[in-house]
Order: sequence, then structure tokens, then C-alpha cells
Amino acid sequence: MTLHLAFDLLAALSALLMTATVYRWRIAGTGHDPESAITLPYLAALVAGAALGGYAFGTLNLVLTGVPGIGRSILGALAGAVAAVELYKRVAGIGRSTGIVFVVAFPTSVAIGRIGCLLSGLHDQTHGIATGAAWGWDFGDGLLRHPVQLYESVSMAGFLAVALVMLARRAPFFLRNGFYLMVAFYAAQRFIWEFLKPYGTVAWNLNLFHLLCLALAAYGAFMIVNGERRLEPASA
Repeated sequence: MTLHLAFDLLAALSALLMTATVYRWRIAGTGHDPESAITLPYLAALVAGAALGGYAFGTLNLVLTGVPGIGRSILGALAGAVAAVELYKRVAGIGRSTGIVFVVAFPTSVAIGRIGCLLSGLHDQTHGIATGAAWGWDFGDGLLRHPVQLYESVSMAGFLAVALVMLARRAPFFLRNGFYLMVAFYAAQRFIWEFLKPYGTVAWNLNLFHLLCLALAAYGAFMIVNGERRLEPASA
């Protein structure tokens, strides 16, 4: 078992335990419980979208960077899962948000999984560019680079802490929009870290993941604004 795989398994197990605990603790019985919508077809769409997006965007990014091989991307997996589930919901006639159960799972997975990326060396292809900062990380070749995996891990751990506070309070706005906030936050922080990576650019000094981050941030913002607007007539 590789170190990276060990952290991936730890991340998946931790995400599952966090989801089950938080669901029983603060989501079940709130009126925002998506249990009835999360059927086998729903899960099939989610898994298929995540797998397709993760490998497609990960591999395409390597191609654009001039690196041979098959790549995986958590950002691509998120984008693929979102697209597949939104398509499934439209076909199935599900009009409400169903993502609140993933609001602690995803940041938990990223916060832990990125440590595995950090410790896996250069071949993982997730390292940053060279830096003179005191916290630069040697990935095995003697050159200090930005530990962008650690930046991402800390960022998502911070979001997880805020999410747990909001769920503890059962904040109505967060229960309605927590998933979209998570997607937008992940995209925003990832957009920043992408400037510290040696990936091939697509346009305007932006790489493929920059563009994907912009799309996901726009998705999150649109869904929040659109959902809140739909509540206004009912509130009035």
C-alpha cells in the first residue's frame, strides 16, 4: 500500500464517519434532509460524474502541461459530480438542494487527502513552483517549492470548522446553501493556489483548473442567488 493510497483511504473513512455523525446530529429532521432524494440512481450519477470528471480533467491538465500519463483531479471530480447530479435532478424533477450531506464530507476528504499528496513527492504532480519562503517544501530533489497541498488542506479544514459551527446552530441560510457555499469556497481558494503550480496555461496565464474554478464559483453563486430569490414571494 502506498502512502498516498493510505491517506486516500483514511480520508474516505473519515469523510464517511463525519457525514454519518453530522447527519444524525444536525441535519436529520430539519426539513433540509435530502434522504428521500438520494436514491441508487442519484448515487450512480454522482459516482459516474466524479470518476469521469476526475480522470478527464486530471489527464487533460497533464497533456496541457506536457506530462505523459493518466491524471486524477479532485477539482475535476467535484465538477463532474456536480454536473451529473444536477442533470439527474433535472430529469428526476428534483428542484431543491440535496448537497447538505456532503458539506462536511468533501472538506474532510480534501483536508486529509492532500496530506497524502504532500508526502508523495514529485511524481504526484500536485507540487508547487519554487519558492524562497522559509516554509518551502523539498519534494525529493533538493529544490524548495510551495507546499500547495498543505495550503489547500488548511483552507478546507478552516471551512470545515465554520461549517460545523453553522450546522451546530442549524443556521437556516447554511442549511439551504451550505453545499453551494462549499463549492464556491473550494473553487475560490483553489483558484489562488493554481497560480503557484507549474501547470500549462490555456489563456491569460490561466491553466485548465483556473477556468474550472471560475465555472464552479459561478455555479455556487448562481445557485445561492437563484434559491434565495425563489424564497422571496413565499416570505412576502
